[in-house]
Amino acid sequence: MHHSPKIKVLAFDIFGTVVDWHSSIVQEVERLALNIDANQFALDWRAGYRPAMDQVLSGQQPWISIDDIHRLILDELLVKYQISTLTEAQKMDLNFIWHRLNPWPDTVAALNQLKQDYIICTLSKGNIRLFVDLAKYAKLPWDTIFSAENFKAYKPSPQTYLGVADLLNVVPSQVMMVATHQDDLAAARSCGLLTAYIERPFEYGSAQLKDSSSCIDNNLHATDLLNLVSLLKEKARI
Repeated sequence: MHHSPKIKVLAFDIFGTVVDWHSSIVQEVERLALNIDANQFALDWRAGYRPAMDQVLSGQQPWISIDDIHRLILDELLVKYQISTLTEAQKMDLNFIWHRLNPWPDTVAALNQLKQDYIICTLSKGNIRLFVDLAKYAKLPWDTIFSAENFKAYKPSPQTYLGVADLLNVVPSQVMMVATHQDDLAAARSCGLLTAYIERPFEYGSAQLKDSSSCIDNNLHATDLLNLVSLLKEKARI
């Protein structure tokens, strides 16, 4: 009987899955006392990066890092929200809020447990320095950091998912992608990876609850990362 190869690597999406970008940005905007709708500002900032990234994916725009993408969107939003009080230094600091995002309450404990049995790594759209800073800030114990920058490609490009397997010297079916976004997981599956969906109903804030219904195609569906620890232990026993 042919057994499927054991999971060796857990590759994590970051924004929304591991860290709570929404409340982190809301807090920062409120701290700056800009007198704007901080919730909507955070949502707009996050929403703007997809069109910018698609231009890179399609080759219309040469490779640029997520820091540069975030800054382009931020500059547009400062005009849209009529914010003219920030100095250049303050704008740079605000743009780097993406390097200082708070982890979800379950994240750090779960990653420390998962690290005992698996290689744990990032596979996300940020640049390498962003993930290094975020790991230091939020105490995320990664074994290694992979980002779009390593592969000069953004998810859902197969170069990203297959690149992790290649660089860690495992077959794609020994890598499990962990994310709170079904499109990310679908792309990972199409490259032969296993997938685990993590419910993050508050990813977009409490005013805009996210649909967390399960998709039959995922190997695992977890309520949070500590639940993922339990599910993987059960799976290993079978």
